[in-house]
Amino acid sequence: MPRGGAGLLQRGREYVDRSARQSPARLALGIFAAVIALVTLLLEAPWATASGTRAPFADALFTAASATTVTGLTVVPTGEFWSPYGLVVILVAIKVGGLGVMTLASLLGAAVSRRIGLTQRLLVSSETKTTRLGEVGSLVRTVIVTSTVLEVVIALALLPRLLMYGQGLGEAAWHAVFYSVSAFNNAGFVPTPEGLAPFVSDWWVLLPIIVGVFIGSLGFPVILNVARHLREPRRWNLHSKLTITTSLALVVAGSLLVAAFEWTNPATFHPLNGNATALASLFAGVMPRSGGFSTVDVSQMHEGTWLLMDALMFVGGGSASTAGGIKVTTLAVMLLAIVAEARGDRDVEAYGRRIPREALQVAIAVSLVSATLVLVSSLLLLAMTGLSLDRVLFEVISAFATCGLSTGITADLPDAGKYVLTVLMFVGRTGTMTLAAALALRNRRRVIRLPEERPIIG
Repeated sequence: MPRGGAGLLQRGREYVDRSARQSPARLALGIFAAVIALVTLLLEAPWATASGTRAPFADALFTAASATTVTGLTVVPTGEFWSPYGLVVILVAIKVGGLGVMTLASLLGAAVSRRIGLTQRLLVSSETKTTRLGEVGSLVRTVIVTSTVLEVVIALALLPRLLMYGQGLGEAAWHAVFYSVSAFNNAGFVPTPEGLAPFVSDWWVLLPIIVGVFIGSLGFPVILNVARHLREPRRWNLHSKLTITTSLALVVAGSLLVAAFEWTNPATFHPLNGNATALASLFAGVMPRSGGFSTVDVSQMHEGTWLLMDALMFVGGGSASTAGGIKVTTLAVMLLAIVAEARGDRDVEAYGRRIPREALQVAIAVSLVSATLVLVSSLLLLAMTGLSLDRVLFEVISAFATCGLSTGITADLPDAGKYVLTVLMFVGRTGTMTLAAALALRNRRRVIRLPEERPIIG
């Protein structure tokens, strides 16, 4: 490499290191905004659409934001509106967005650990194989290799079944790759107009997608920790144990409740046989984690099912994962705090470890800020559209949690409404992790503490 190029690369590394140390949140926001802008420009090209005409700016921006933030909400039919070139751009944006989420979240975790203390810094260093925040090469390589291997496995599992449906080798391979990348990155985009509806009773097609979405929603730190100690679960760290147990509990509860609510619904589960109903229930229980795929018409589900999915989407998946929401560890910490308070325990504990009070404070702050964003966005859309609250709330939470499930109103929103959801997807993708990092980094020490007095609560 020429000396000038080497010097430029070195300055770039120094800039990343300095930005990660001084303002990791700004680094995350800047990178995601730049990627969304680039993808928007690529989708604005006339050859990005199937008709050969330039896509409206609002639609291109919305699609770019949805793909980069791995959300999956669409304002145009993906398989019909976009050309093969446009679909490739979307797929690359999903891949880059998923990698960016895991990498940046891991970097933010490293930034927090550097400020907390030596022990935690060494733990993060051992998990991510990095010693300096600017030395992201090994971290990025590990994330890329891990995610790509899992995506290839999912694609290879799908390919033979798609060939059995009469698809040609090229078409089947393209669909297998698209679904595998979209599934692992919890994006929810589909390359065909009919989506996954034709496979509603096919375990061979849907089970790999379910597994891909679930593993992707666990997060890179969990995947790495479990892979290193696969045969020794007792050596899994607290974050992995909380993420896995809470995620499994939400999947089981969500699947059973969706089945109970939709069992007699003639527009969704009622026409299915027992085997297909079990698969559809499991699929519907996993997808609100941030997967965004659907095998039945979500717009025809009962309002009670929408409310249940609202709650599941708001929680989302694991930290440093491709899933959105407030994260399952946030929910777990708050539930453990409630249990500790009910028992009269002074400390919040789990799996033989004590959870610091600062973690609970960050969890409460993230939850309240997220709820406020959902409230404000819902009020804006209600004022703009006049739609019913249940549909608006579902769409807003789906955008904030970067899930992608929809009741079908997104495509009919005015441009102003699309911009609101675009901003919400961006904030939902980057906001929770940057807010958590910023709050954790802001640790103010005071020599003098004021007298304690307890207000009346409840």
